[in-house]
Amino acid sequence: MRTLFQHDAIHVIVKEHQQLSAVIAGMLRFVRRLEAGGDVPPAMVFRAMLYYIREYPEQIHHPKEDLHLFARLRKRTDELDDVIDELESQHAQGELKVRNMEHALTRYELVGKSALPELRKLVDDYAEFYRKHRRLEEEVILPAAQRYLTSEDWADIDAAFVGNHDPFEGVKLEEDLDRLFTSILNMVSDTTR
Repeated sequence: MRTLFQHDAIHVIVKEHQQLSAVIAGMLRFVRRLEAGGDVPPAMVFRAMLYYIREYPEQIHHPKEDLHLFARLRKRTDELDDVIDELESQHAQGELKVRNMEHALTRYELVGKSALPELRKLVDDYAEFYRKHRRLEEEVILPAAQRYLTSEDWADIDAAFVGNHDPFEGVKLEEDLDRLFTSILNMVSDTTR
């Protein structure tokens, strides 16, 4: 029996999903702390979380899914076209949702507590949106990819997901974003104890 993690790309995709889920959990904790009026981390912590989402899932992870995984699946079967259409639409919606959270955070910083309900609503909405998105990818797309894709498909997809390089710095972008992710988790855990 083949395991879900047989291919490097699947391992990377699931790891990145877990990281994004942890960042979203941090965003939810941040907003709850604001509502409770307790000791709140600086807004820069929330901005770092939004930056992580904008730079990694929105700029690297999702485009690679669209260009490599989804495109290959479309070549092998039309059975998943509606699901892939939905996921690609969600990828486009995600960027707008992140921008809306950034604007809501700025409003909160400018006007205070009266802007908090809107920020909370947007964070809750994004968390639910992403939970459904992740589930669809991990429970429908990845198992289908295991069934339909060839060894050649997987070789190309694995190469695309494993090779996250920053063309400007000549260093692995994944390492930089892993450090940012670790910093975010440390900041959130230090300030929410």
